Amino acid sequence: MARVYEYQGKEALKEVGITTPRSGCVETPEDAVEVARQIGKEVVLKAQVWATGRFKAGGIKFANTPEEAGDQARQLLGSKVKGLEVKQILVEEKVEIKKELYAGIIISDSLKVKGAVLIVSSEGGVDLEEVASESPEKVVKMNLDYADGIDVKEAKKLLGTLPIDQAYLDELADIICKLFSTFKSYDATAVEINPLVVTSDNKLIAADCRLTIDDNSTFKHPQFGIKVPRDMDRPATELEQIAWDMIEEGDYRGTGYFMQMVPTYEGRSWIGFQGIGGGGAMLGASAFINRGFKIANYADTSGDPTASKVYMVIKSIFSLPIDAYVLMGSCLANQEQWHHAHAVVKALREEADARPGLPVILLLAGNKEKESHEIIQNGLEGLPLRWELYGRDYIYNTDYIADRVEDLVRQYQLEKYGE
Repeated sequence: MARVYEYQGKEALKEVGITTPRSGCVETPEDAVEVARQIGKEVVLKAQVWATGRFKAGGIKFANTPEEAGDQARQLLGSKVKGLEVKQILVEEKVEIKKELYAGIIISDSLKVKGAVLIVSSEGGVDLEEVASESPEKVVKMNLDYADGIDVKEAKKLLGTLPIDQAYLDELADIICKLFSTFKSYDATAVEINPLVVTSDNKLIAADCRLTIDDNSTFKHPQFGIKVPRDMDRPATELEQIAWDMIEEGDYRGTGYFMQMVPTYEGRSWIGFQGIGGGGAMLGASAFINRGFKIANYADTSGDPTASKVYMVIKSIFSLPIDAYVLMGSCLANQEQWHHAHAVVKALREEADARPGLPVILLLAGNKEKESHEIIQNGLEGLPLRWELYGRDYIYNTDYIADRVEDLVRQYQLEKYGE
């Protein structure tokens, strides 16, 4: 799921006729002043970051005048909201709120649904799950056919079970139909308006919007400027962007996934981590964390990628300040592991001299396991690394692997740092 910013989601809503507050997205205090002046009334300044709870985190400010909007923008721009740097601010008119609703369409991966689900609540602006748990009569749901969607008649029938004012029932039903149009045209996995506010004259305005689209459809929507189509709560780092450009984009031969766990690194005991598939790899990661290590990255090279693709993933991992490299690679069904073996050998032969004594733990199991181990043993012979190689007998013995990593890292740090 690739995320877009609030202002982009609202632009998508406006295209289908859903009303949003008058606004402008700015990157300088001067532009904030100008937008506020054009709006001509009190404004709200919203940090454009992929985070919920922005108000409590200080990411939403209010201003009575254009000059005050400029001052608030100076405070927000460059600051961090929930660890995310604010580079853009949405300046929009402050609306008079009579009531808050919720309307959204999401893809449910439930075995019984596997499709789009419309959700509407007479209580918005709060956590929907909490409302559904405490007051289920205030939430209605409807499974939608992706081809047919929903019409106004169906929408009104659904809404008739909610405790809402009939004065805005017709407009709400119309918004729901338009919301599905946005959902479908943007290949969305979720489009949510929370809150959908009722004004004092019973008009409905989308005060916020969350839109996520399918990763594989981002090329169809270049206006969003999505550089790395992935579900993250922050923009891609420079290294992630390079890895995407070099490894994943345009090469569909297996998976070559790389992501930093944090945008910046402090301290020691970071482990460069690579998995083949998710389950066993996550077990290993948990065992390392329990021993006080920090996972520098997550990488996945499943789906039978080529040796060149695996090699570039490993080189990306070695771009980080790591004290060990660990491969948890067990895939017994659909790929031949000697491609990984060739990639490991090439990458480690290039890195070894610059990292003498670096701990390297390799768990490689699956098809061509024997041949893969021979390639690694021959290829790494004589290199100045602390390396150990394990096979299928250790797939579930993650505590032993973690113990070996702990022992080797302790030796390495004592030798490198003197402590």
